[in-house]
Amino acid sequence: MVFSSIIFLFCFFPAVLFFYFVLCRKNILAKNVCLLVASLVFYAFGEGKNIVLLLCSIVVNYVFGLLLEPGKHKRRKLLLALGVGADLGLLFVYKYLDFTISNINGLFKTDMALQHIALPIGISFFTFQAISYVADVYRGKVPPQKNPLYVGLYISLFPQLVAGPIVRYETIMQEIRERKETFADFGCGVRRFICGMGKKILLADTMSLFADRIMNRVAGGESISAGFAWLGALCYTLRIYYDFAGYSDMAIGLGRMFGFKFEENFNYPYTATSIGDFWRRWHISLSSWFRDYVYIPLGGGRVSLIKQCRNIAIVWMLTGLWHGAAWNYVMWGLYYALLLMFERLTGYGKKYQLPKIPAHVLTVFLTLIGMTIFASPSLKLMGAYIGMMFGVGAAGVLDDATLFILRDNWLFFAAGIAFSAPLAKSLEKKQMLYDILLGAMFVICLIYIIKGNYSPFIYFNF
Repeated sequence: MVFSSIIFLFCFFPAVLFFYFVLCRKNILAKNVCLLVASLVFYAFGEGKNIVLLLCSIVVNYVFGLLLEPGKHKRRKLLLALGVGADLGLLFVYKYLDFTISNINGLFKTDMALQHIALPIGISFFTFQAISYVADVYRGKVPPQKNPLYVGLYISLFPQLVAGPIVRYETIMQEIRERKETFADFGCGVRRFICGMGKKILLADTMSLFADRIMNRVAGGESISAGFAWLGALCYTLRIYYDFAGYSDMAIGLGRMFGFKFEENFNYPYTATSIGDFWRRWHISLSSWFRDYVYIPLGGGRVSLIKQCRNIAIVWMLTGLWHGAAWNYVMWGLYYALLLMFERLTGYGKKYQLPKIPAHVLTVFLTLIGMTIFASPSLKLMGAYIGMMFGVGAAGVLDDATLFILRDNWLFFAAGIAFSAPLAKSLEKKQMLYDILLGAMFVICLIYIIKGNYSPFIYFNF
């Protein structure tokens, strides 16, 4: 079930609102039970049998949370390793087993059978949330939760269950126990939800059509012009931003309606002036997760420059693999690792930097290359596509197809570029105008949904 669907907007969500705000409004326990049941139904609607997987994750991490209570057991490091190992083992089997088998077969000329296990939606997100919970209990940052309902609600809360943002238990544990919903918060949540829906349906899905059309031509063995290749990279770069930022807005908005204040996941990353700045703005919950649970435990920036580079390489190889079991994701991670190593070794972005406009142009240029690596389903296609972007094997510099798409869809491109900057912030200050625009956008989005012109969120794949 996706947020931008008829069944969610007109069946599931109204039913949850009715039970939560009408039948359960006076009792926090009833509200939490309502949200937990709704979250399990939400997940079961799309995943069916994998609901057992989610329930097992809840039970296992609840138990390990109790066992890791400071002062309760002597071998707490071993228990932490077992708890984290159980979470990672689950992730490995469902996400990386076939990738590992295929690479072993290729490397050692063996013939082990692939298992073809379907990837459960959201497993990377709720597994990382579970790991952060047991790790924070071990560190003493949060108390072990004695009530399994609270752990279950934290891991399965439907607004952020299947595609993030990755929420830390410490940020919502108080809200789980006691929270107060207000009309002001509900209104803010509705506005944020509609804003995210507009990003997803009007911008991400439109850019998806162009990106797929262009990249599929190269995947089919066709040569395209350099300009067309760059246009495809731009479309994919806008598509993935508005798709994931749109989902994050919708998740944050839904959480706000129910009294939860999730932390921001995007902060206008395409306005960044360095790669380090970009990753402080893009998918903030994932970047901060790897920083706190991998980079800092490895020594972070407190060790020598050589070890800092080692730590960066490890973090970004894992970040690449987190996104998918394929070599293009590993290459994508290592690409950013090299860029971040360069900035760390030279002090670029901190000690010195290009003037703002050239620095921004350079960052966007490097990001376009990075997103092309990310989008390529194979290393061969990645090499061919990036080669055409720079004229190698390209069918000329510019062609009519590029100009045709830009001319007929200039409004979408203008909006995509404009709203990647904080343009909407100024509109929010004019409350009445902003609400009218949001209302109009909601109606337009509904028309698109009814016509069937929408696609699943891209981060469901991760």
